[in-house]
Amino acid sequence: MPEGDVIWYTARRLHQALAGRVLVRSDFRVPRLATADLSGEVVTEAVSRGKHLLVRTSGGMTVHTHLRMEGCWRVRPAAERIRDSHRIRLLLANEKWQAVGYQLGVVELLPTAEEQRVTGHLGPDLLGPDWDCAEAVRRLSADPDRPVGEALLDQRNLAGIGNFYASEMLFLRGVDPWRPVGDVAELDALVELGQRLLDANKTRIGQVTTGDTALGRRTWVYGRAHQPCRRCGTRIKRGEQGAAGQERVRFWCPACQR
Repeated sequence: MPEGDVIWYTARRLHQALAGRVLVRSDFRVPRLATADLSGEVVTEAVSRGKHLLVRTSGGMTVHTHLRMEGCWRVRPAAERIRDSHRIRLLLANEKWQAVGYQLGVVELLPTAEEQRVTGHLGPDLLGPDWDCAEAVRRLSADPDRPVGEALLDQRNLAGIGNFYASEMLFLRGVDPWRPVGDVAELDALVELGQRLLDANKTRIGQVTTGDTALGRRTWVYGRAHQPCRRCGTRIKRGEQGAAGQERVRFWCPACQR
């Protein structure tokens, strides 16, 4: 599932293509919105909130989408012919650009005044203008017995972190994913590290945590199961964490993360 930096970048692309321009076409290809039409409305802005995308219009409406596992947005020139596909869930177009949403996990249309209904449960957004490290730490600390690897992925604690960043953050801080939150020293430093990593990657294609952009050198542990740790040479482990049916993949070094 795309993480907060990818969603931030997607929102920026949508904003550049749509904001300030009149929609000449909107095509909602989900049954409950089949008759919805935003044509004639001006897009005022496109923003991200954690892993959620919000496209707001001058008519006081918000298009809320979530990519889930397989979704994506593509921005193409308005004159370009888009091949019809069952994968398309939404199309928003003005005279210059068209934004096409493929396999979007969530497509909703709601009054902008009611956005809290879909994003109000989220914790502080690591890439938001109102990022609040202290509040994120407070939320994480509210359940001190919970494994930190699970707590970091709970979007109610802080919004934007997924499997990739959780694995890399915990390695860099030397923390085992199964360590209880209450036993993590300097929890604020762990959270701030996550914010810095997302911020450093938000404007690039591809995520890098090692500082080395060469293929195969971009991560410390994520995607490197059974390969030697870049620090100590121990074989990286891969496992799953979480309640049955909600397991999430983890990568970690058993020597560096005790």
